[in-house]
Amino acid sequence: MLDLNEVAMFVHVARCGSFAEAARQLRVPSATVSRRIQQLEAHLGTRLMQRSTRKLTLTSAGQAFHERCGPAVEELIGAGQLQVEGSQAPSGLVRVGAPASCFDFFRMEWVAEFLAEHPLVQLDFVLSDVVADLIDERIDVAFRSGPLQDSSYVARKIFASYGGLVASPAYLAAHGTPASLQELIEHDCLTHAPDSGNYATWRLQRADGVEQDVRVRGRFISNVQDVLRKAACAGMGIAALPSIMTASDVASGRLVPVLPQYVRAGRGLSVIYASRRHIPPAVTAFVDMAMKKLGRQEWTPASRIVAAPGGAPVALSLP
Repeated sequence: MLDLNEVAMFVHVARCGSFAEAARQLRVPSATVSRRIQQLEAHLGTRLMQRSTRKLTLTSAGQAFHERCGPAVEELIGAGQLQVEGSQAPSGLVRVGAPASCFDFFRMEWVAEFLAEHPLVQLDFVLSDVVADLIDERIDVAFRSGPLQDSSYVARKIFASYGGLVASPAYLAAHGTPASLQELIEHDCLTHAPDSGNYATWRLQRADGVEQDVRVRGRFISNVQDVLRKAACAGMGIAALPSIMTASDVASGRLVPVLPQYVRAGRGLSVIYASRRHIPPAVTAFVDMAMKKLGRQEWTPASRIVAAPGGAPVALSLP
């Protein structure tokens, strides 16, 4: 007799087109999924799937088996999902991928409020400036800035935040303030990994919307934005950073805007997840909270942020 759990797992893998994605959605190890499919194939005495490191396809026997049992299993899964979503409060583990500087702009009190409102939810923040593979690293939702690199992911734009160029007063006093983009090449610029020519490219936008690429270089490089922010505060050079990271430094005078008529282009912030289908209620609740909280903030270029009484940064609207 066939194991219905094995049949349901086969249908789920066929629907996802990937053992890794099916395992992520089912919240079980990939090895478990693979083993159950092998057991089903052993019971049927035929191979149902052809597997490789990059691709999964159904055999002719697998296609025929899926056509016969797939619709019934899909209907049962759908009915069960509706029952679960309608009767259960958000619960379980939510893994959140975020940049290392996440808690410079994502307030810890928001996390505390969310956990208090959803006592059955556990949050695991995976902080790194290395772009994570959501499926391989079992990330449920991630914050991403700039253009989305993987078109298979689902993205919800939070805001089109722009950053700007900043440096410490001490650096500018020692090296001068650049009056044009061309003069940036004469300065130490704090950058991510440069190209083969030891240059990095910053795409900057004028107030009239015209974009321009400028090649810069410097002696301090890091793939972590908060490290670049700290280096700028230490007087080591000019950095191009999101205003959500530098607002408090500009307000306190640790950093000042450089070439304030320019902003970084295309550096908005989004939340992304791997699929629209069967999103756990806990993930939906977290995404809704993040969209609501971050969407209320007025993130503007660093040149437009001033200090209010008491030193708190206030965002001013652009002209």
